[in-house]
Amino acid sequence: MRCPFCNNEESQVKDSRPTEDNTAIRRRRLCGACGGRFTSFERIQFRELSVLKCTGYKQLFEREKLLRSINIATRKRNIDEECIELAINKIVRQLESRGDGDIPATEIGALVMDALNGIDKIAYIRYASVYKSFEEADDFKDFIDSI
Repeated sequence: MRCPFCNNEESQVKDSRPTEDNTAIRRRRLCGACGGRFTSFERIQFRELSVLKCTGYKQLFEREKLLRSINIATRKRNIDEECIELAINKIVRQLESRGDGDIPATEIGALVMDALNGIDKIAYIRYASVYKSFEEADDFKDFIDSI
């Protein structure tokens, strides 16, 4: 696997273990060139998933994009990385278990909202502000009052 620090194409696996929910293998790696340490995950992919945007555009589902959006919502919150990983695994399993590989973006957003609501209320509100396109302070107030 390529090193994210120096782009060396060889890295050595130092430790492998299943994730808490046994949906992936977590590997700790060491780059022989620069000495950088990093973690990689190996997962089973059941099928190709596509995201249907509101505009009608269709794109491949990217787990990393889901992780980035959740990390933005949880930034500077005291939330365990493993908790976030478990939530993402659960969302992906729910999406893969659907009969159809084409998933509306709104459905993915709703699953993320549900997951964040159970993890951290502030992250939930942060995500909702983007997902529901808040434009004024009253939008935050109305949303907070509804929860």
